[in-house]
Amino acid sequence: MNVEHLKSWVGRTESTLDLPTPASLKGLAATLDHAEPPWPARTVPPLGHWLYFLPQAVQSDIAEDGHPQRGGFLPPVPLPRRMWAGSRISFHAPLRTAEAMERTSRISAVEHRSGKSGELVFVTVEHEIFQQGHCALSESQDIVYREAPAPGQTTLAHPSARHAEQVSADWRRSILPDPVMLFRFSALTFNGHRIHYDRPYATEVEQYPGLVVHGPLTATLLMDLFLRNNPGADVASCVIRGQQPLFDTGAFQLCGAHTEDGADLRALTQSGQTAMSVKVVTR
Repeated sequence: MNVEHLKSWVGRTESTLDLPTPASLKGLAATLDHAEPPWPARTVPPLGHWLYFLPQAVQSDIAEDGHPQRGGFLPPVPLPRRMWAGSRISFHAPLRTAEAMERTSRISAVEHRSGKSGELVFVTVEHEIFQQGHCALSESQDIVYREAPAPGQTTLAHPSARHAEQVSADWRRSILPDPVMLFRFSALTFNGHRIHYDRPYATEVEQYPGLVVHGPLTATLLMDLFLRNNPGADVASCVIRGQQPLFDTGAFQLCGAHTEDGADLRALTQSGQTAMSVKVVTR
């Protein structure tokens, strides 16, 4: 792997346009189990911006894993397993539906690491979304690329021998993911990654124990937990950190607790370890 070549992508930029449509938000609300969108009318809820600016590669440019072929704006990292690892997001102003948006994106870092799990490459992308010439949202997004698992190795299963974490919570919700929920979120985000809907591929090729729950879906469910219990809250920022994946092999728990400036949210695996944390700060 030519790391210096990959690092030459740092500083690359692109700009894209989109229009936030109410239909996408209604689909998101239904996927979150709301009969009607619970957020203010004609606004995009926190994290709802992930429904827009979606890559739309032509079918002949789709790789075996369901992602677009490597290269283009993102660096052509040769490691086969690619996942979103987290984001730091600031909400400067509400995004309004039916108003044109422009997103500017820049590759800010490419980092190569080696560890117990093999080679890793982290790519950091900075996004800013503008409406009517003003920046409404900024996001620093981390993408991780990993080696393929060794033959016969089940990857990232939750070890039952590990002790459950003791988590105090003001709100809890149990989520039982199923292929329909994962397919609907894939459709909303035009995400062709096969680990989310193709069980033979997920278990036999990438050797996961089941279908993988989308990281952005987990984060959206956690934000929804906060908003369900704090209607009308004005979210100023959030920090999202993925620690391990969740699967459709059983229910996982959403937990949230008040803090002085907002809330701490966690998604817990079936065996009680943190899979994702979200720190919310309110105005």
